Amino acid sequence: MTTNKGEISKFIEKYYLHFNAAALVDAAKGYEEQLNSGAKMLVSLAGAMSTAELGKIFAEMIRQDKVQIVSCTGANLEEDIMNLVAHSHYKRVPNYRDLTPQDEWDLLEKGLNRVTDTCIPEEEAFRRIQEHIVKIWKDAEAKGERYLPHEYMYKLLLSGVLEEHYEIDIKDSWMYAAAEKNLPIICPGWEDSTMGNIFASYVLKGELKASTMKSGIEYMTFLADWYTDNSQNGIGFFQIGGGIAGDFPICVVPMLYQDMERPETPFWSYFCQISDSTTSYGSYSGAVPNEKITWGKLDINTPKFIIESDATIVAPLIFAYLLDM
Repeated sequence: MTTNKGEISKFIEKYYLHFNAAALVDAAKGYEEQLNSGAKMLVSLAGAMSTAELGKIFAEMIRQDKVQIVSCTGANLEEDIMNLVAHSHYKRVPNYRDLTPQDEWDLLEKGLNRVTDTCIPEEEAFRRIQEHIVKIWKDAEAKGERYLPHEYMYKLLLSGVLEEHYEIDIKDSWMYAAAEKNLPIICPGWEDSTMGNIFASYVLKGELKASTMKSGIEYMTFLADWYTDNSQNGIGFFQIGGGIAGDFPICVVPMLYQDMERPETPFWSYFCQISDSTTSYGSYSGAVPNEKITWGKLDINTPKFIIESDATIVAPLIFAYLLDM
């Protein structure tokens, strides 16, 4: 047993011995070995991890340099900030499985958009951010400037205009921790988010140009350059959930190797996925890691872990282990 670890880490080392529990410990130790060897780590966030308040521990992972780049959905990008400015207005619905269609409609009429057992307040969360982010978009366009989606969010956070609305401790916001470090973020499919929809509405109204927002292709080219510049000691891939947040960035390796004809490009040096998706025909989220070898993403000898469980339970435990908690 590791002696310099905290009580949470010692607990999982002592009792998490088999099946998914053992896979959790193995993955955590593999992640730690990557960092100790000088490798860097990409963490991808799918699902509603920001609304699940993963920021309470993920922000500390960022501050302690346990993650060097993030790939996330547009929802995770914005929902961490929504929680920051509207937390007291959120409504928890522990009996969500019992809701009728009428109950759901009643929530809508109250401006409460449900994510499993948690309702995000539209007026206090969406509109509060919209008021300020639109000014930043329009200011950039007036200056002939273009930025990636997360860069606009960084400008929003670092400008201080939201400070009067903070409803949680700023140290629990992973987006604020990332903004302070100017951490690279990849946000594929950002258009599939509330802020993406709002931006599109301003384009439709003729108040903004679509080109003011940099595109997903520009995210991929940015990632290609970042991977090339940072992969000397390896880059690991820690995937929470499935979907585009994972599939988009992991493809940078075969793109560089095959499409750019750079055979010296190293494969991802570590891979772990937390998912409760089952393997089925054509399922990306449920595919076992070995399938990624055939796509030129992982090497034969890449350490591979899959933890078939709930990410809201597993990810905080792994992060606690890495933070010696």
